[in-house]
Amino acid sequence: MTRGFFVTLDGPSGVGKSTTIAALHRLLEGQGVQALLTTEPPPTALGNFTRQHVGEIRGLSLACLVAAARYEHVETTVTPALDRGHLLVSDRYVASALVLQRLDGAPLSYLLDINRHVPNPDLAVILTALPDTITERIARAGVTHRFRDDPDGPARELRFCEEAAAALEERGVDVLRLDSSTATPSGVAGRIADAITDRRLPSVLSEGST
Repeated sequence: MTRGFFVTLDGPSGVGKSTTIAALHRLLEGQGVQALLTTEPPPTALGNFTRQHVGEIRGLSLACLVAAARYEHVETTVTPALDRGHLLVSDRYVASALVLQRLDGAPLSYLLDINRHVPNPDLAVILTALPDTITERIARAGVTHRFRDDPDGPARELRFCEEAAAALEERGVDVLRLDSSTATPSGVAGRIADAITDRRLPSVLSEGST
């Protein structure tokens, strides 16, 4: 059986990742392409613990906890889905750790080291927007976690996102950078779908993959 195809979507808080993934899923379904969706932290005991305590655990301790949840995610979801030939789309993956954990003071080299054993995505989408656009979106949505409660957060996240993208490219990852400042989620989803299709992978293009 042909190995599946792994797509990840990362970007700063408020950039529209979850909305874009939902639009991408609908678009792929309309094209007859089956896609599985997943998210990080995963909905496991460890992932739920991480999500619930992100406000209390900080720095290197949080970086290790997030990485542990990612390894569990790989073992329970990512590897089995790819082994079965699925197209798998993850809402956040390593690139998010290379941004959020740096906001928390963890060095980039340390984060790359503790994530070195997770598989690379086949396509890593980095979604960005102008700092003012992100600030406006966060203001409308409200401060839902401590990483959003920083006036300088959007600019720092964007800088760290570009450095994360460069680090992934150094690891041989195919990175697609997309600006969502003026684009709709459907428009961004269309560009991601085109990027997947352009790679012409049999596991993605064939219908009814199991």
